[in-house]
Amino acid sequence: MTTHDPLLHARALVLSDLGAQGLIDAHTVSVVEDCVAQRRWWLSQWQQGAAFVNGLVAQDVQDALFDESRRWPLCVGCADPLEHSLSIEPELGPDPHWVCSASGAKVAALGGLRPLMTSD
Repeated sequence: MTTHDPLLHARALVLSDLGAQGLIDAHTVSVVEDCVAQRRWWLSQWQQGAAFVNGLVAQDVQDALFDESRRWPLCVGCADPLEHSLSIEPELGPDPHWVCSASGAKVAALGGLRPLMTSD
């Protein structure tokens, strides 16, 4: 019998989205691990919060990267010429998804960002 660890699931979703934007490196993985570790304590205090942990881990990683002056995930589908990031919605709820902070358009479910297109 296997038990589902909601934090490992959240970690996988966030790493998938980081990878889609080419941001997987030792530092960002370490940021994710730190955020997961902090949420593990939070979840131990409120087990009913498991339904919300995916979006919370994504927000924690986004905030940590923003504190380093790094925007993630970047909105690449918007005509707005100013660089801006996506936001996670709902802020505290199940089934989180990325939304353009400029237009309000739903972009993808958490873990479902598409790889960035590069012009090589």
